Amino acid sequence: MIAPNPRLVLLRHGETAWSRSGQHTSRTDLPLTETGERQANAVAPALAALGLRDPLVISSPRLRALRTAELAGMRVERQWDDLVEWGYGDYEGLTTEQIHEVAPHWTVWTHPCPNGESTESVQGRADTVVHVAAAQLTERDVVLFGHGHFSRALIARWLDLPVRDGRRFAFSPASYTVLGFERGIRQVVTHNTQVAKP
Repeated sequence: MIAPNPRLVLLRHGETAWSRSGQHTSRTDLPLTETGERQANAVAPALAALGLRDPLVISSPRLRALRTAELAGMRVERQWDDLVEWGYGDYEGLTTEQIHEVAPHWTVWTHPCPNGESTESVQGRADTVVHVAAAQLTERDVVLFGHGHFSRALIARWLDLPVRDGRRFAFSPASYTVLGFERGIRQVVTHNTQVAKP
């Protein structure tokens, strides 16, 4: 049985040099910028104010996510490869404008990434994460530290929407989203909450 008012909190890592420049970053393990560290520090009191119930904290193994969790005052209990960013393949490190030079109108939501991860693979990972997190909500809240596109896919799958509908949810660096329930129906409680100014 789900406990009263259980919450699943998604938190995107703080700014990196590539998130600032708009370069697609998946496997490249970049550190936070000074701004990113400041953003992550600013999240700590906001997360504390949520009054989370014995939170289970899980992070992507990427440095930028782990450092954000650390600075946000959360102790990571598990690093999980299923939380890594969408695999961009040949588009790793490129901006959308650069990709459009070879693939006009491309978005990660609507077009493939050559030698990258398919939408079906992303959905499979997202469904696994949602299933595992939901099972924990009977006992404790869950906090997931991860990345922009994959976290947006998680939001879509939490709501039983196709992965492509993740495009409808903005998710800024070091922002957080709280997912929960109303009368047993999964919902978005708060979304893209930003504590530090960009």
